[in-house]
Amino acid sequence: MDELNHRKRATYVRDLFTRIARRYDLLNRLMTAGQDTRWRNEAVRLAALKPGSRLLDIGTGTGDLTRTAQQQCSEAKIVAADFTLEMMRIGRKKGEQPFIAADALRLPFSNAAFDSVVSGFLLRNVADLQQALEEQYRVLKEDGMIVILDTTRPRPNIFSPLIRVHLHIVIPFLGRLLSGTSDAYRYLPNSTEHFLTARLLADEVAAVGFKNVRFKYFMFGTIAIHWAKK
Repeated sequence: MDELNHRKRATYVRDLFTRIARRYDLLNRLMTAGQDTRWRNEAVRLAALKPGSRLLDIGTGTGDLTRTAQQQCSEAKIVAADFTLEMMRIGRKKGEQPFIAADALRLPFSNAAFDSVVSGFLLRNVADLQQALEEQYRVLKEDGMIVILDTTRPRPNIFSPLIRVHLHIVIPFLGRLLSGTSDAYRYLPNSTEHFLTARLLADEVAAVGFKNVRFKYFMFGTIAIHWAKK
């Protein structure tokens, strides 16, 4: 993908999340039957925060992962970063944490600045997966932890018909009903089905240089958490 297509993809994603920002958290709760809260708790737990740890929550959106991290370790030093200003504006109404405007492909932080980097539903939306992973690797300290919470391409199983109904009927219906836009909630299921499998994403994480890459599935194999060390 060339630089022009990179910019087009970034502009599309930013505009999409700007339009759905006001209802984004509510729709997440409904689409996942509240399970996304449990996944975020698990992602933060795997980040292994300690008092004084420096954590980067990249692609923070409205800051759900950041607020979870603050609850689990109030003495951690957390930076919440995103490139959609409207998402961060909504997030500011939910808590006092500071937000920083940042592109996941060009992080404005020095090398080895963080003990942990977490992301929630970021990587399937970036224009260049390898570059995003390389940036997270760069800003992590040696032995620092990366944790990735994202959708994953569903593996065929007995629940596949139900998963397709949920992705292509239930989610677009809820999106249209509550946010007034349907194209965004067609994009999100499609991006899930066209994203990497959990195994292939683990391979991409390892290829950047991370070690001890592991992952676990949730929600009938449509969600995965990956974690690894630098």
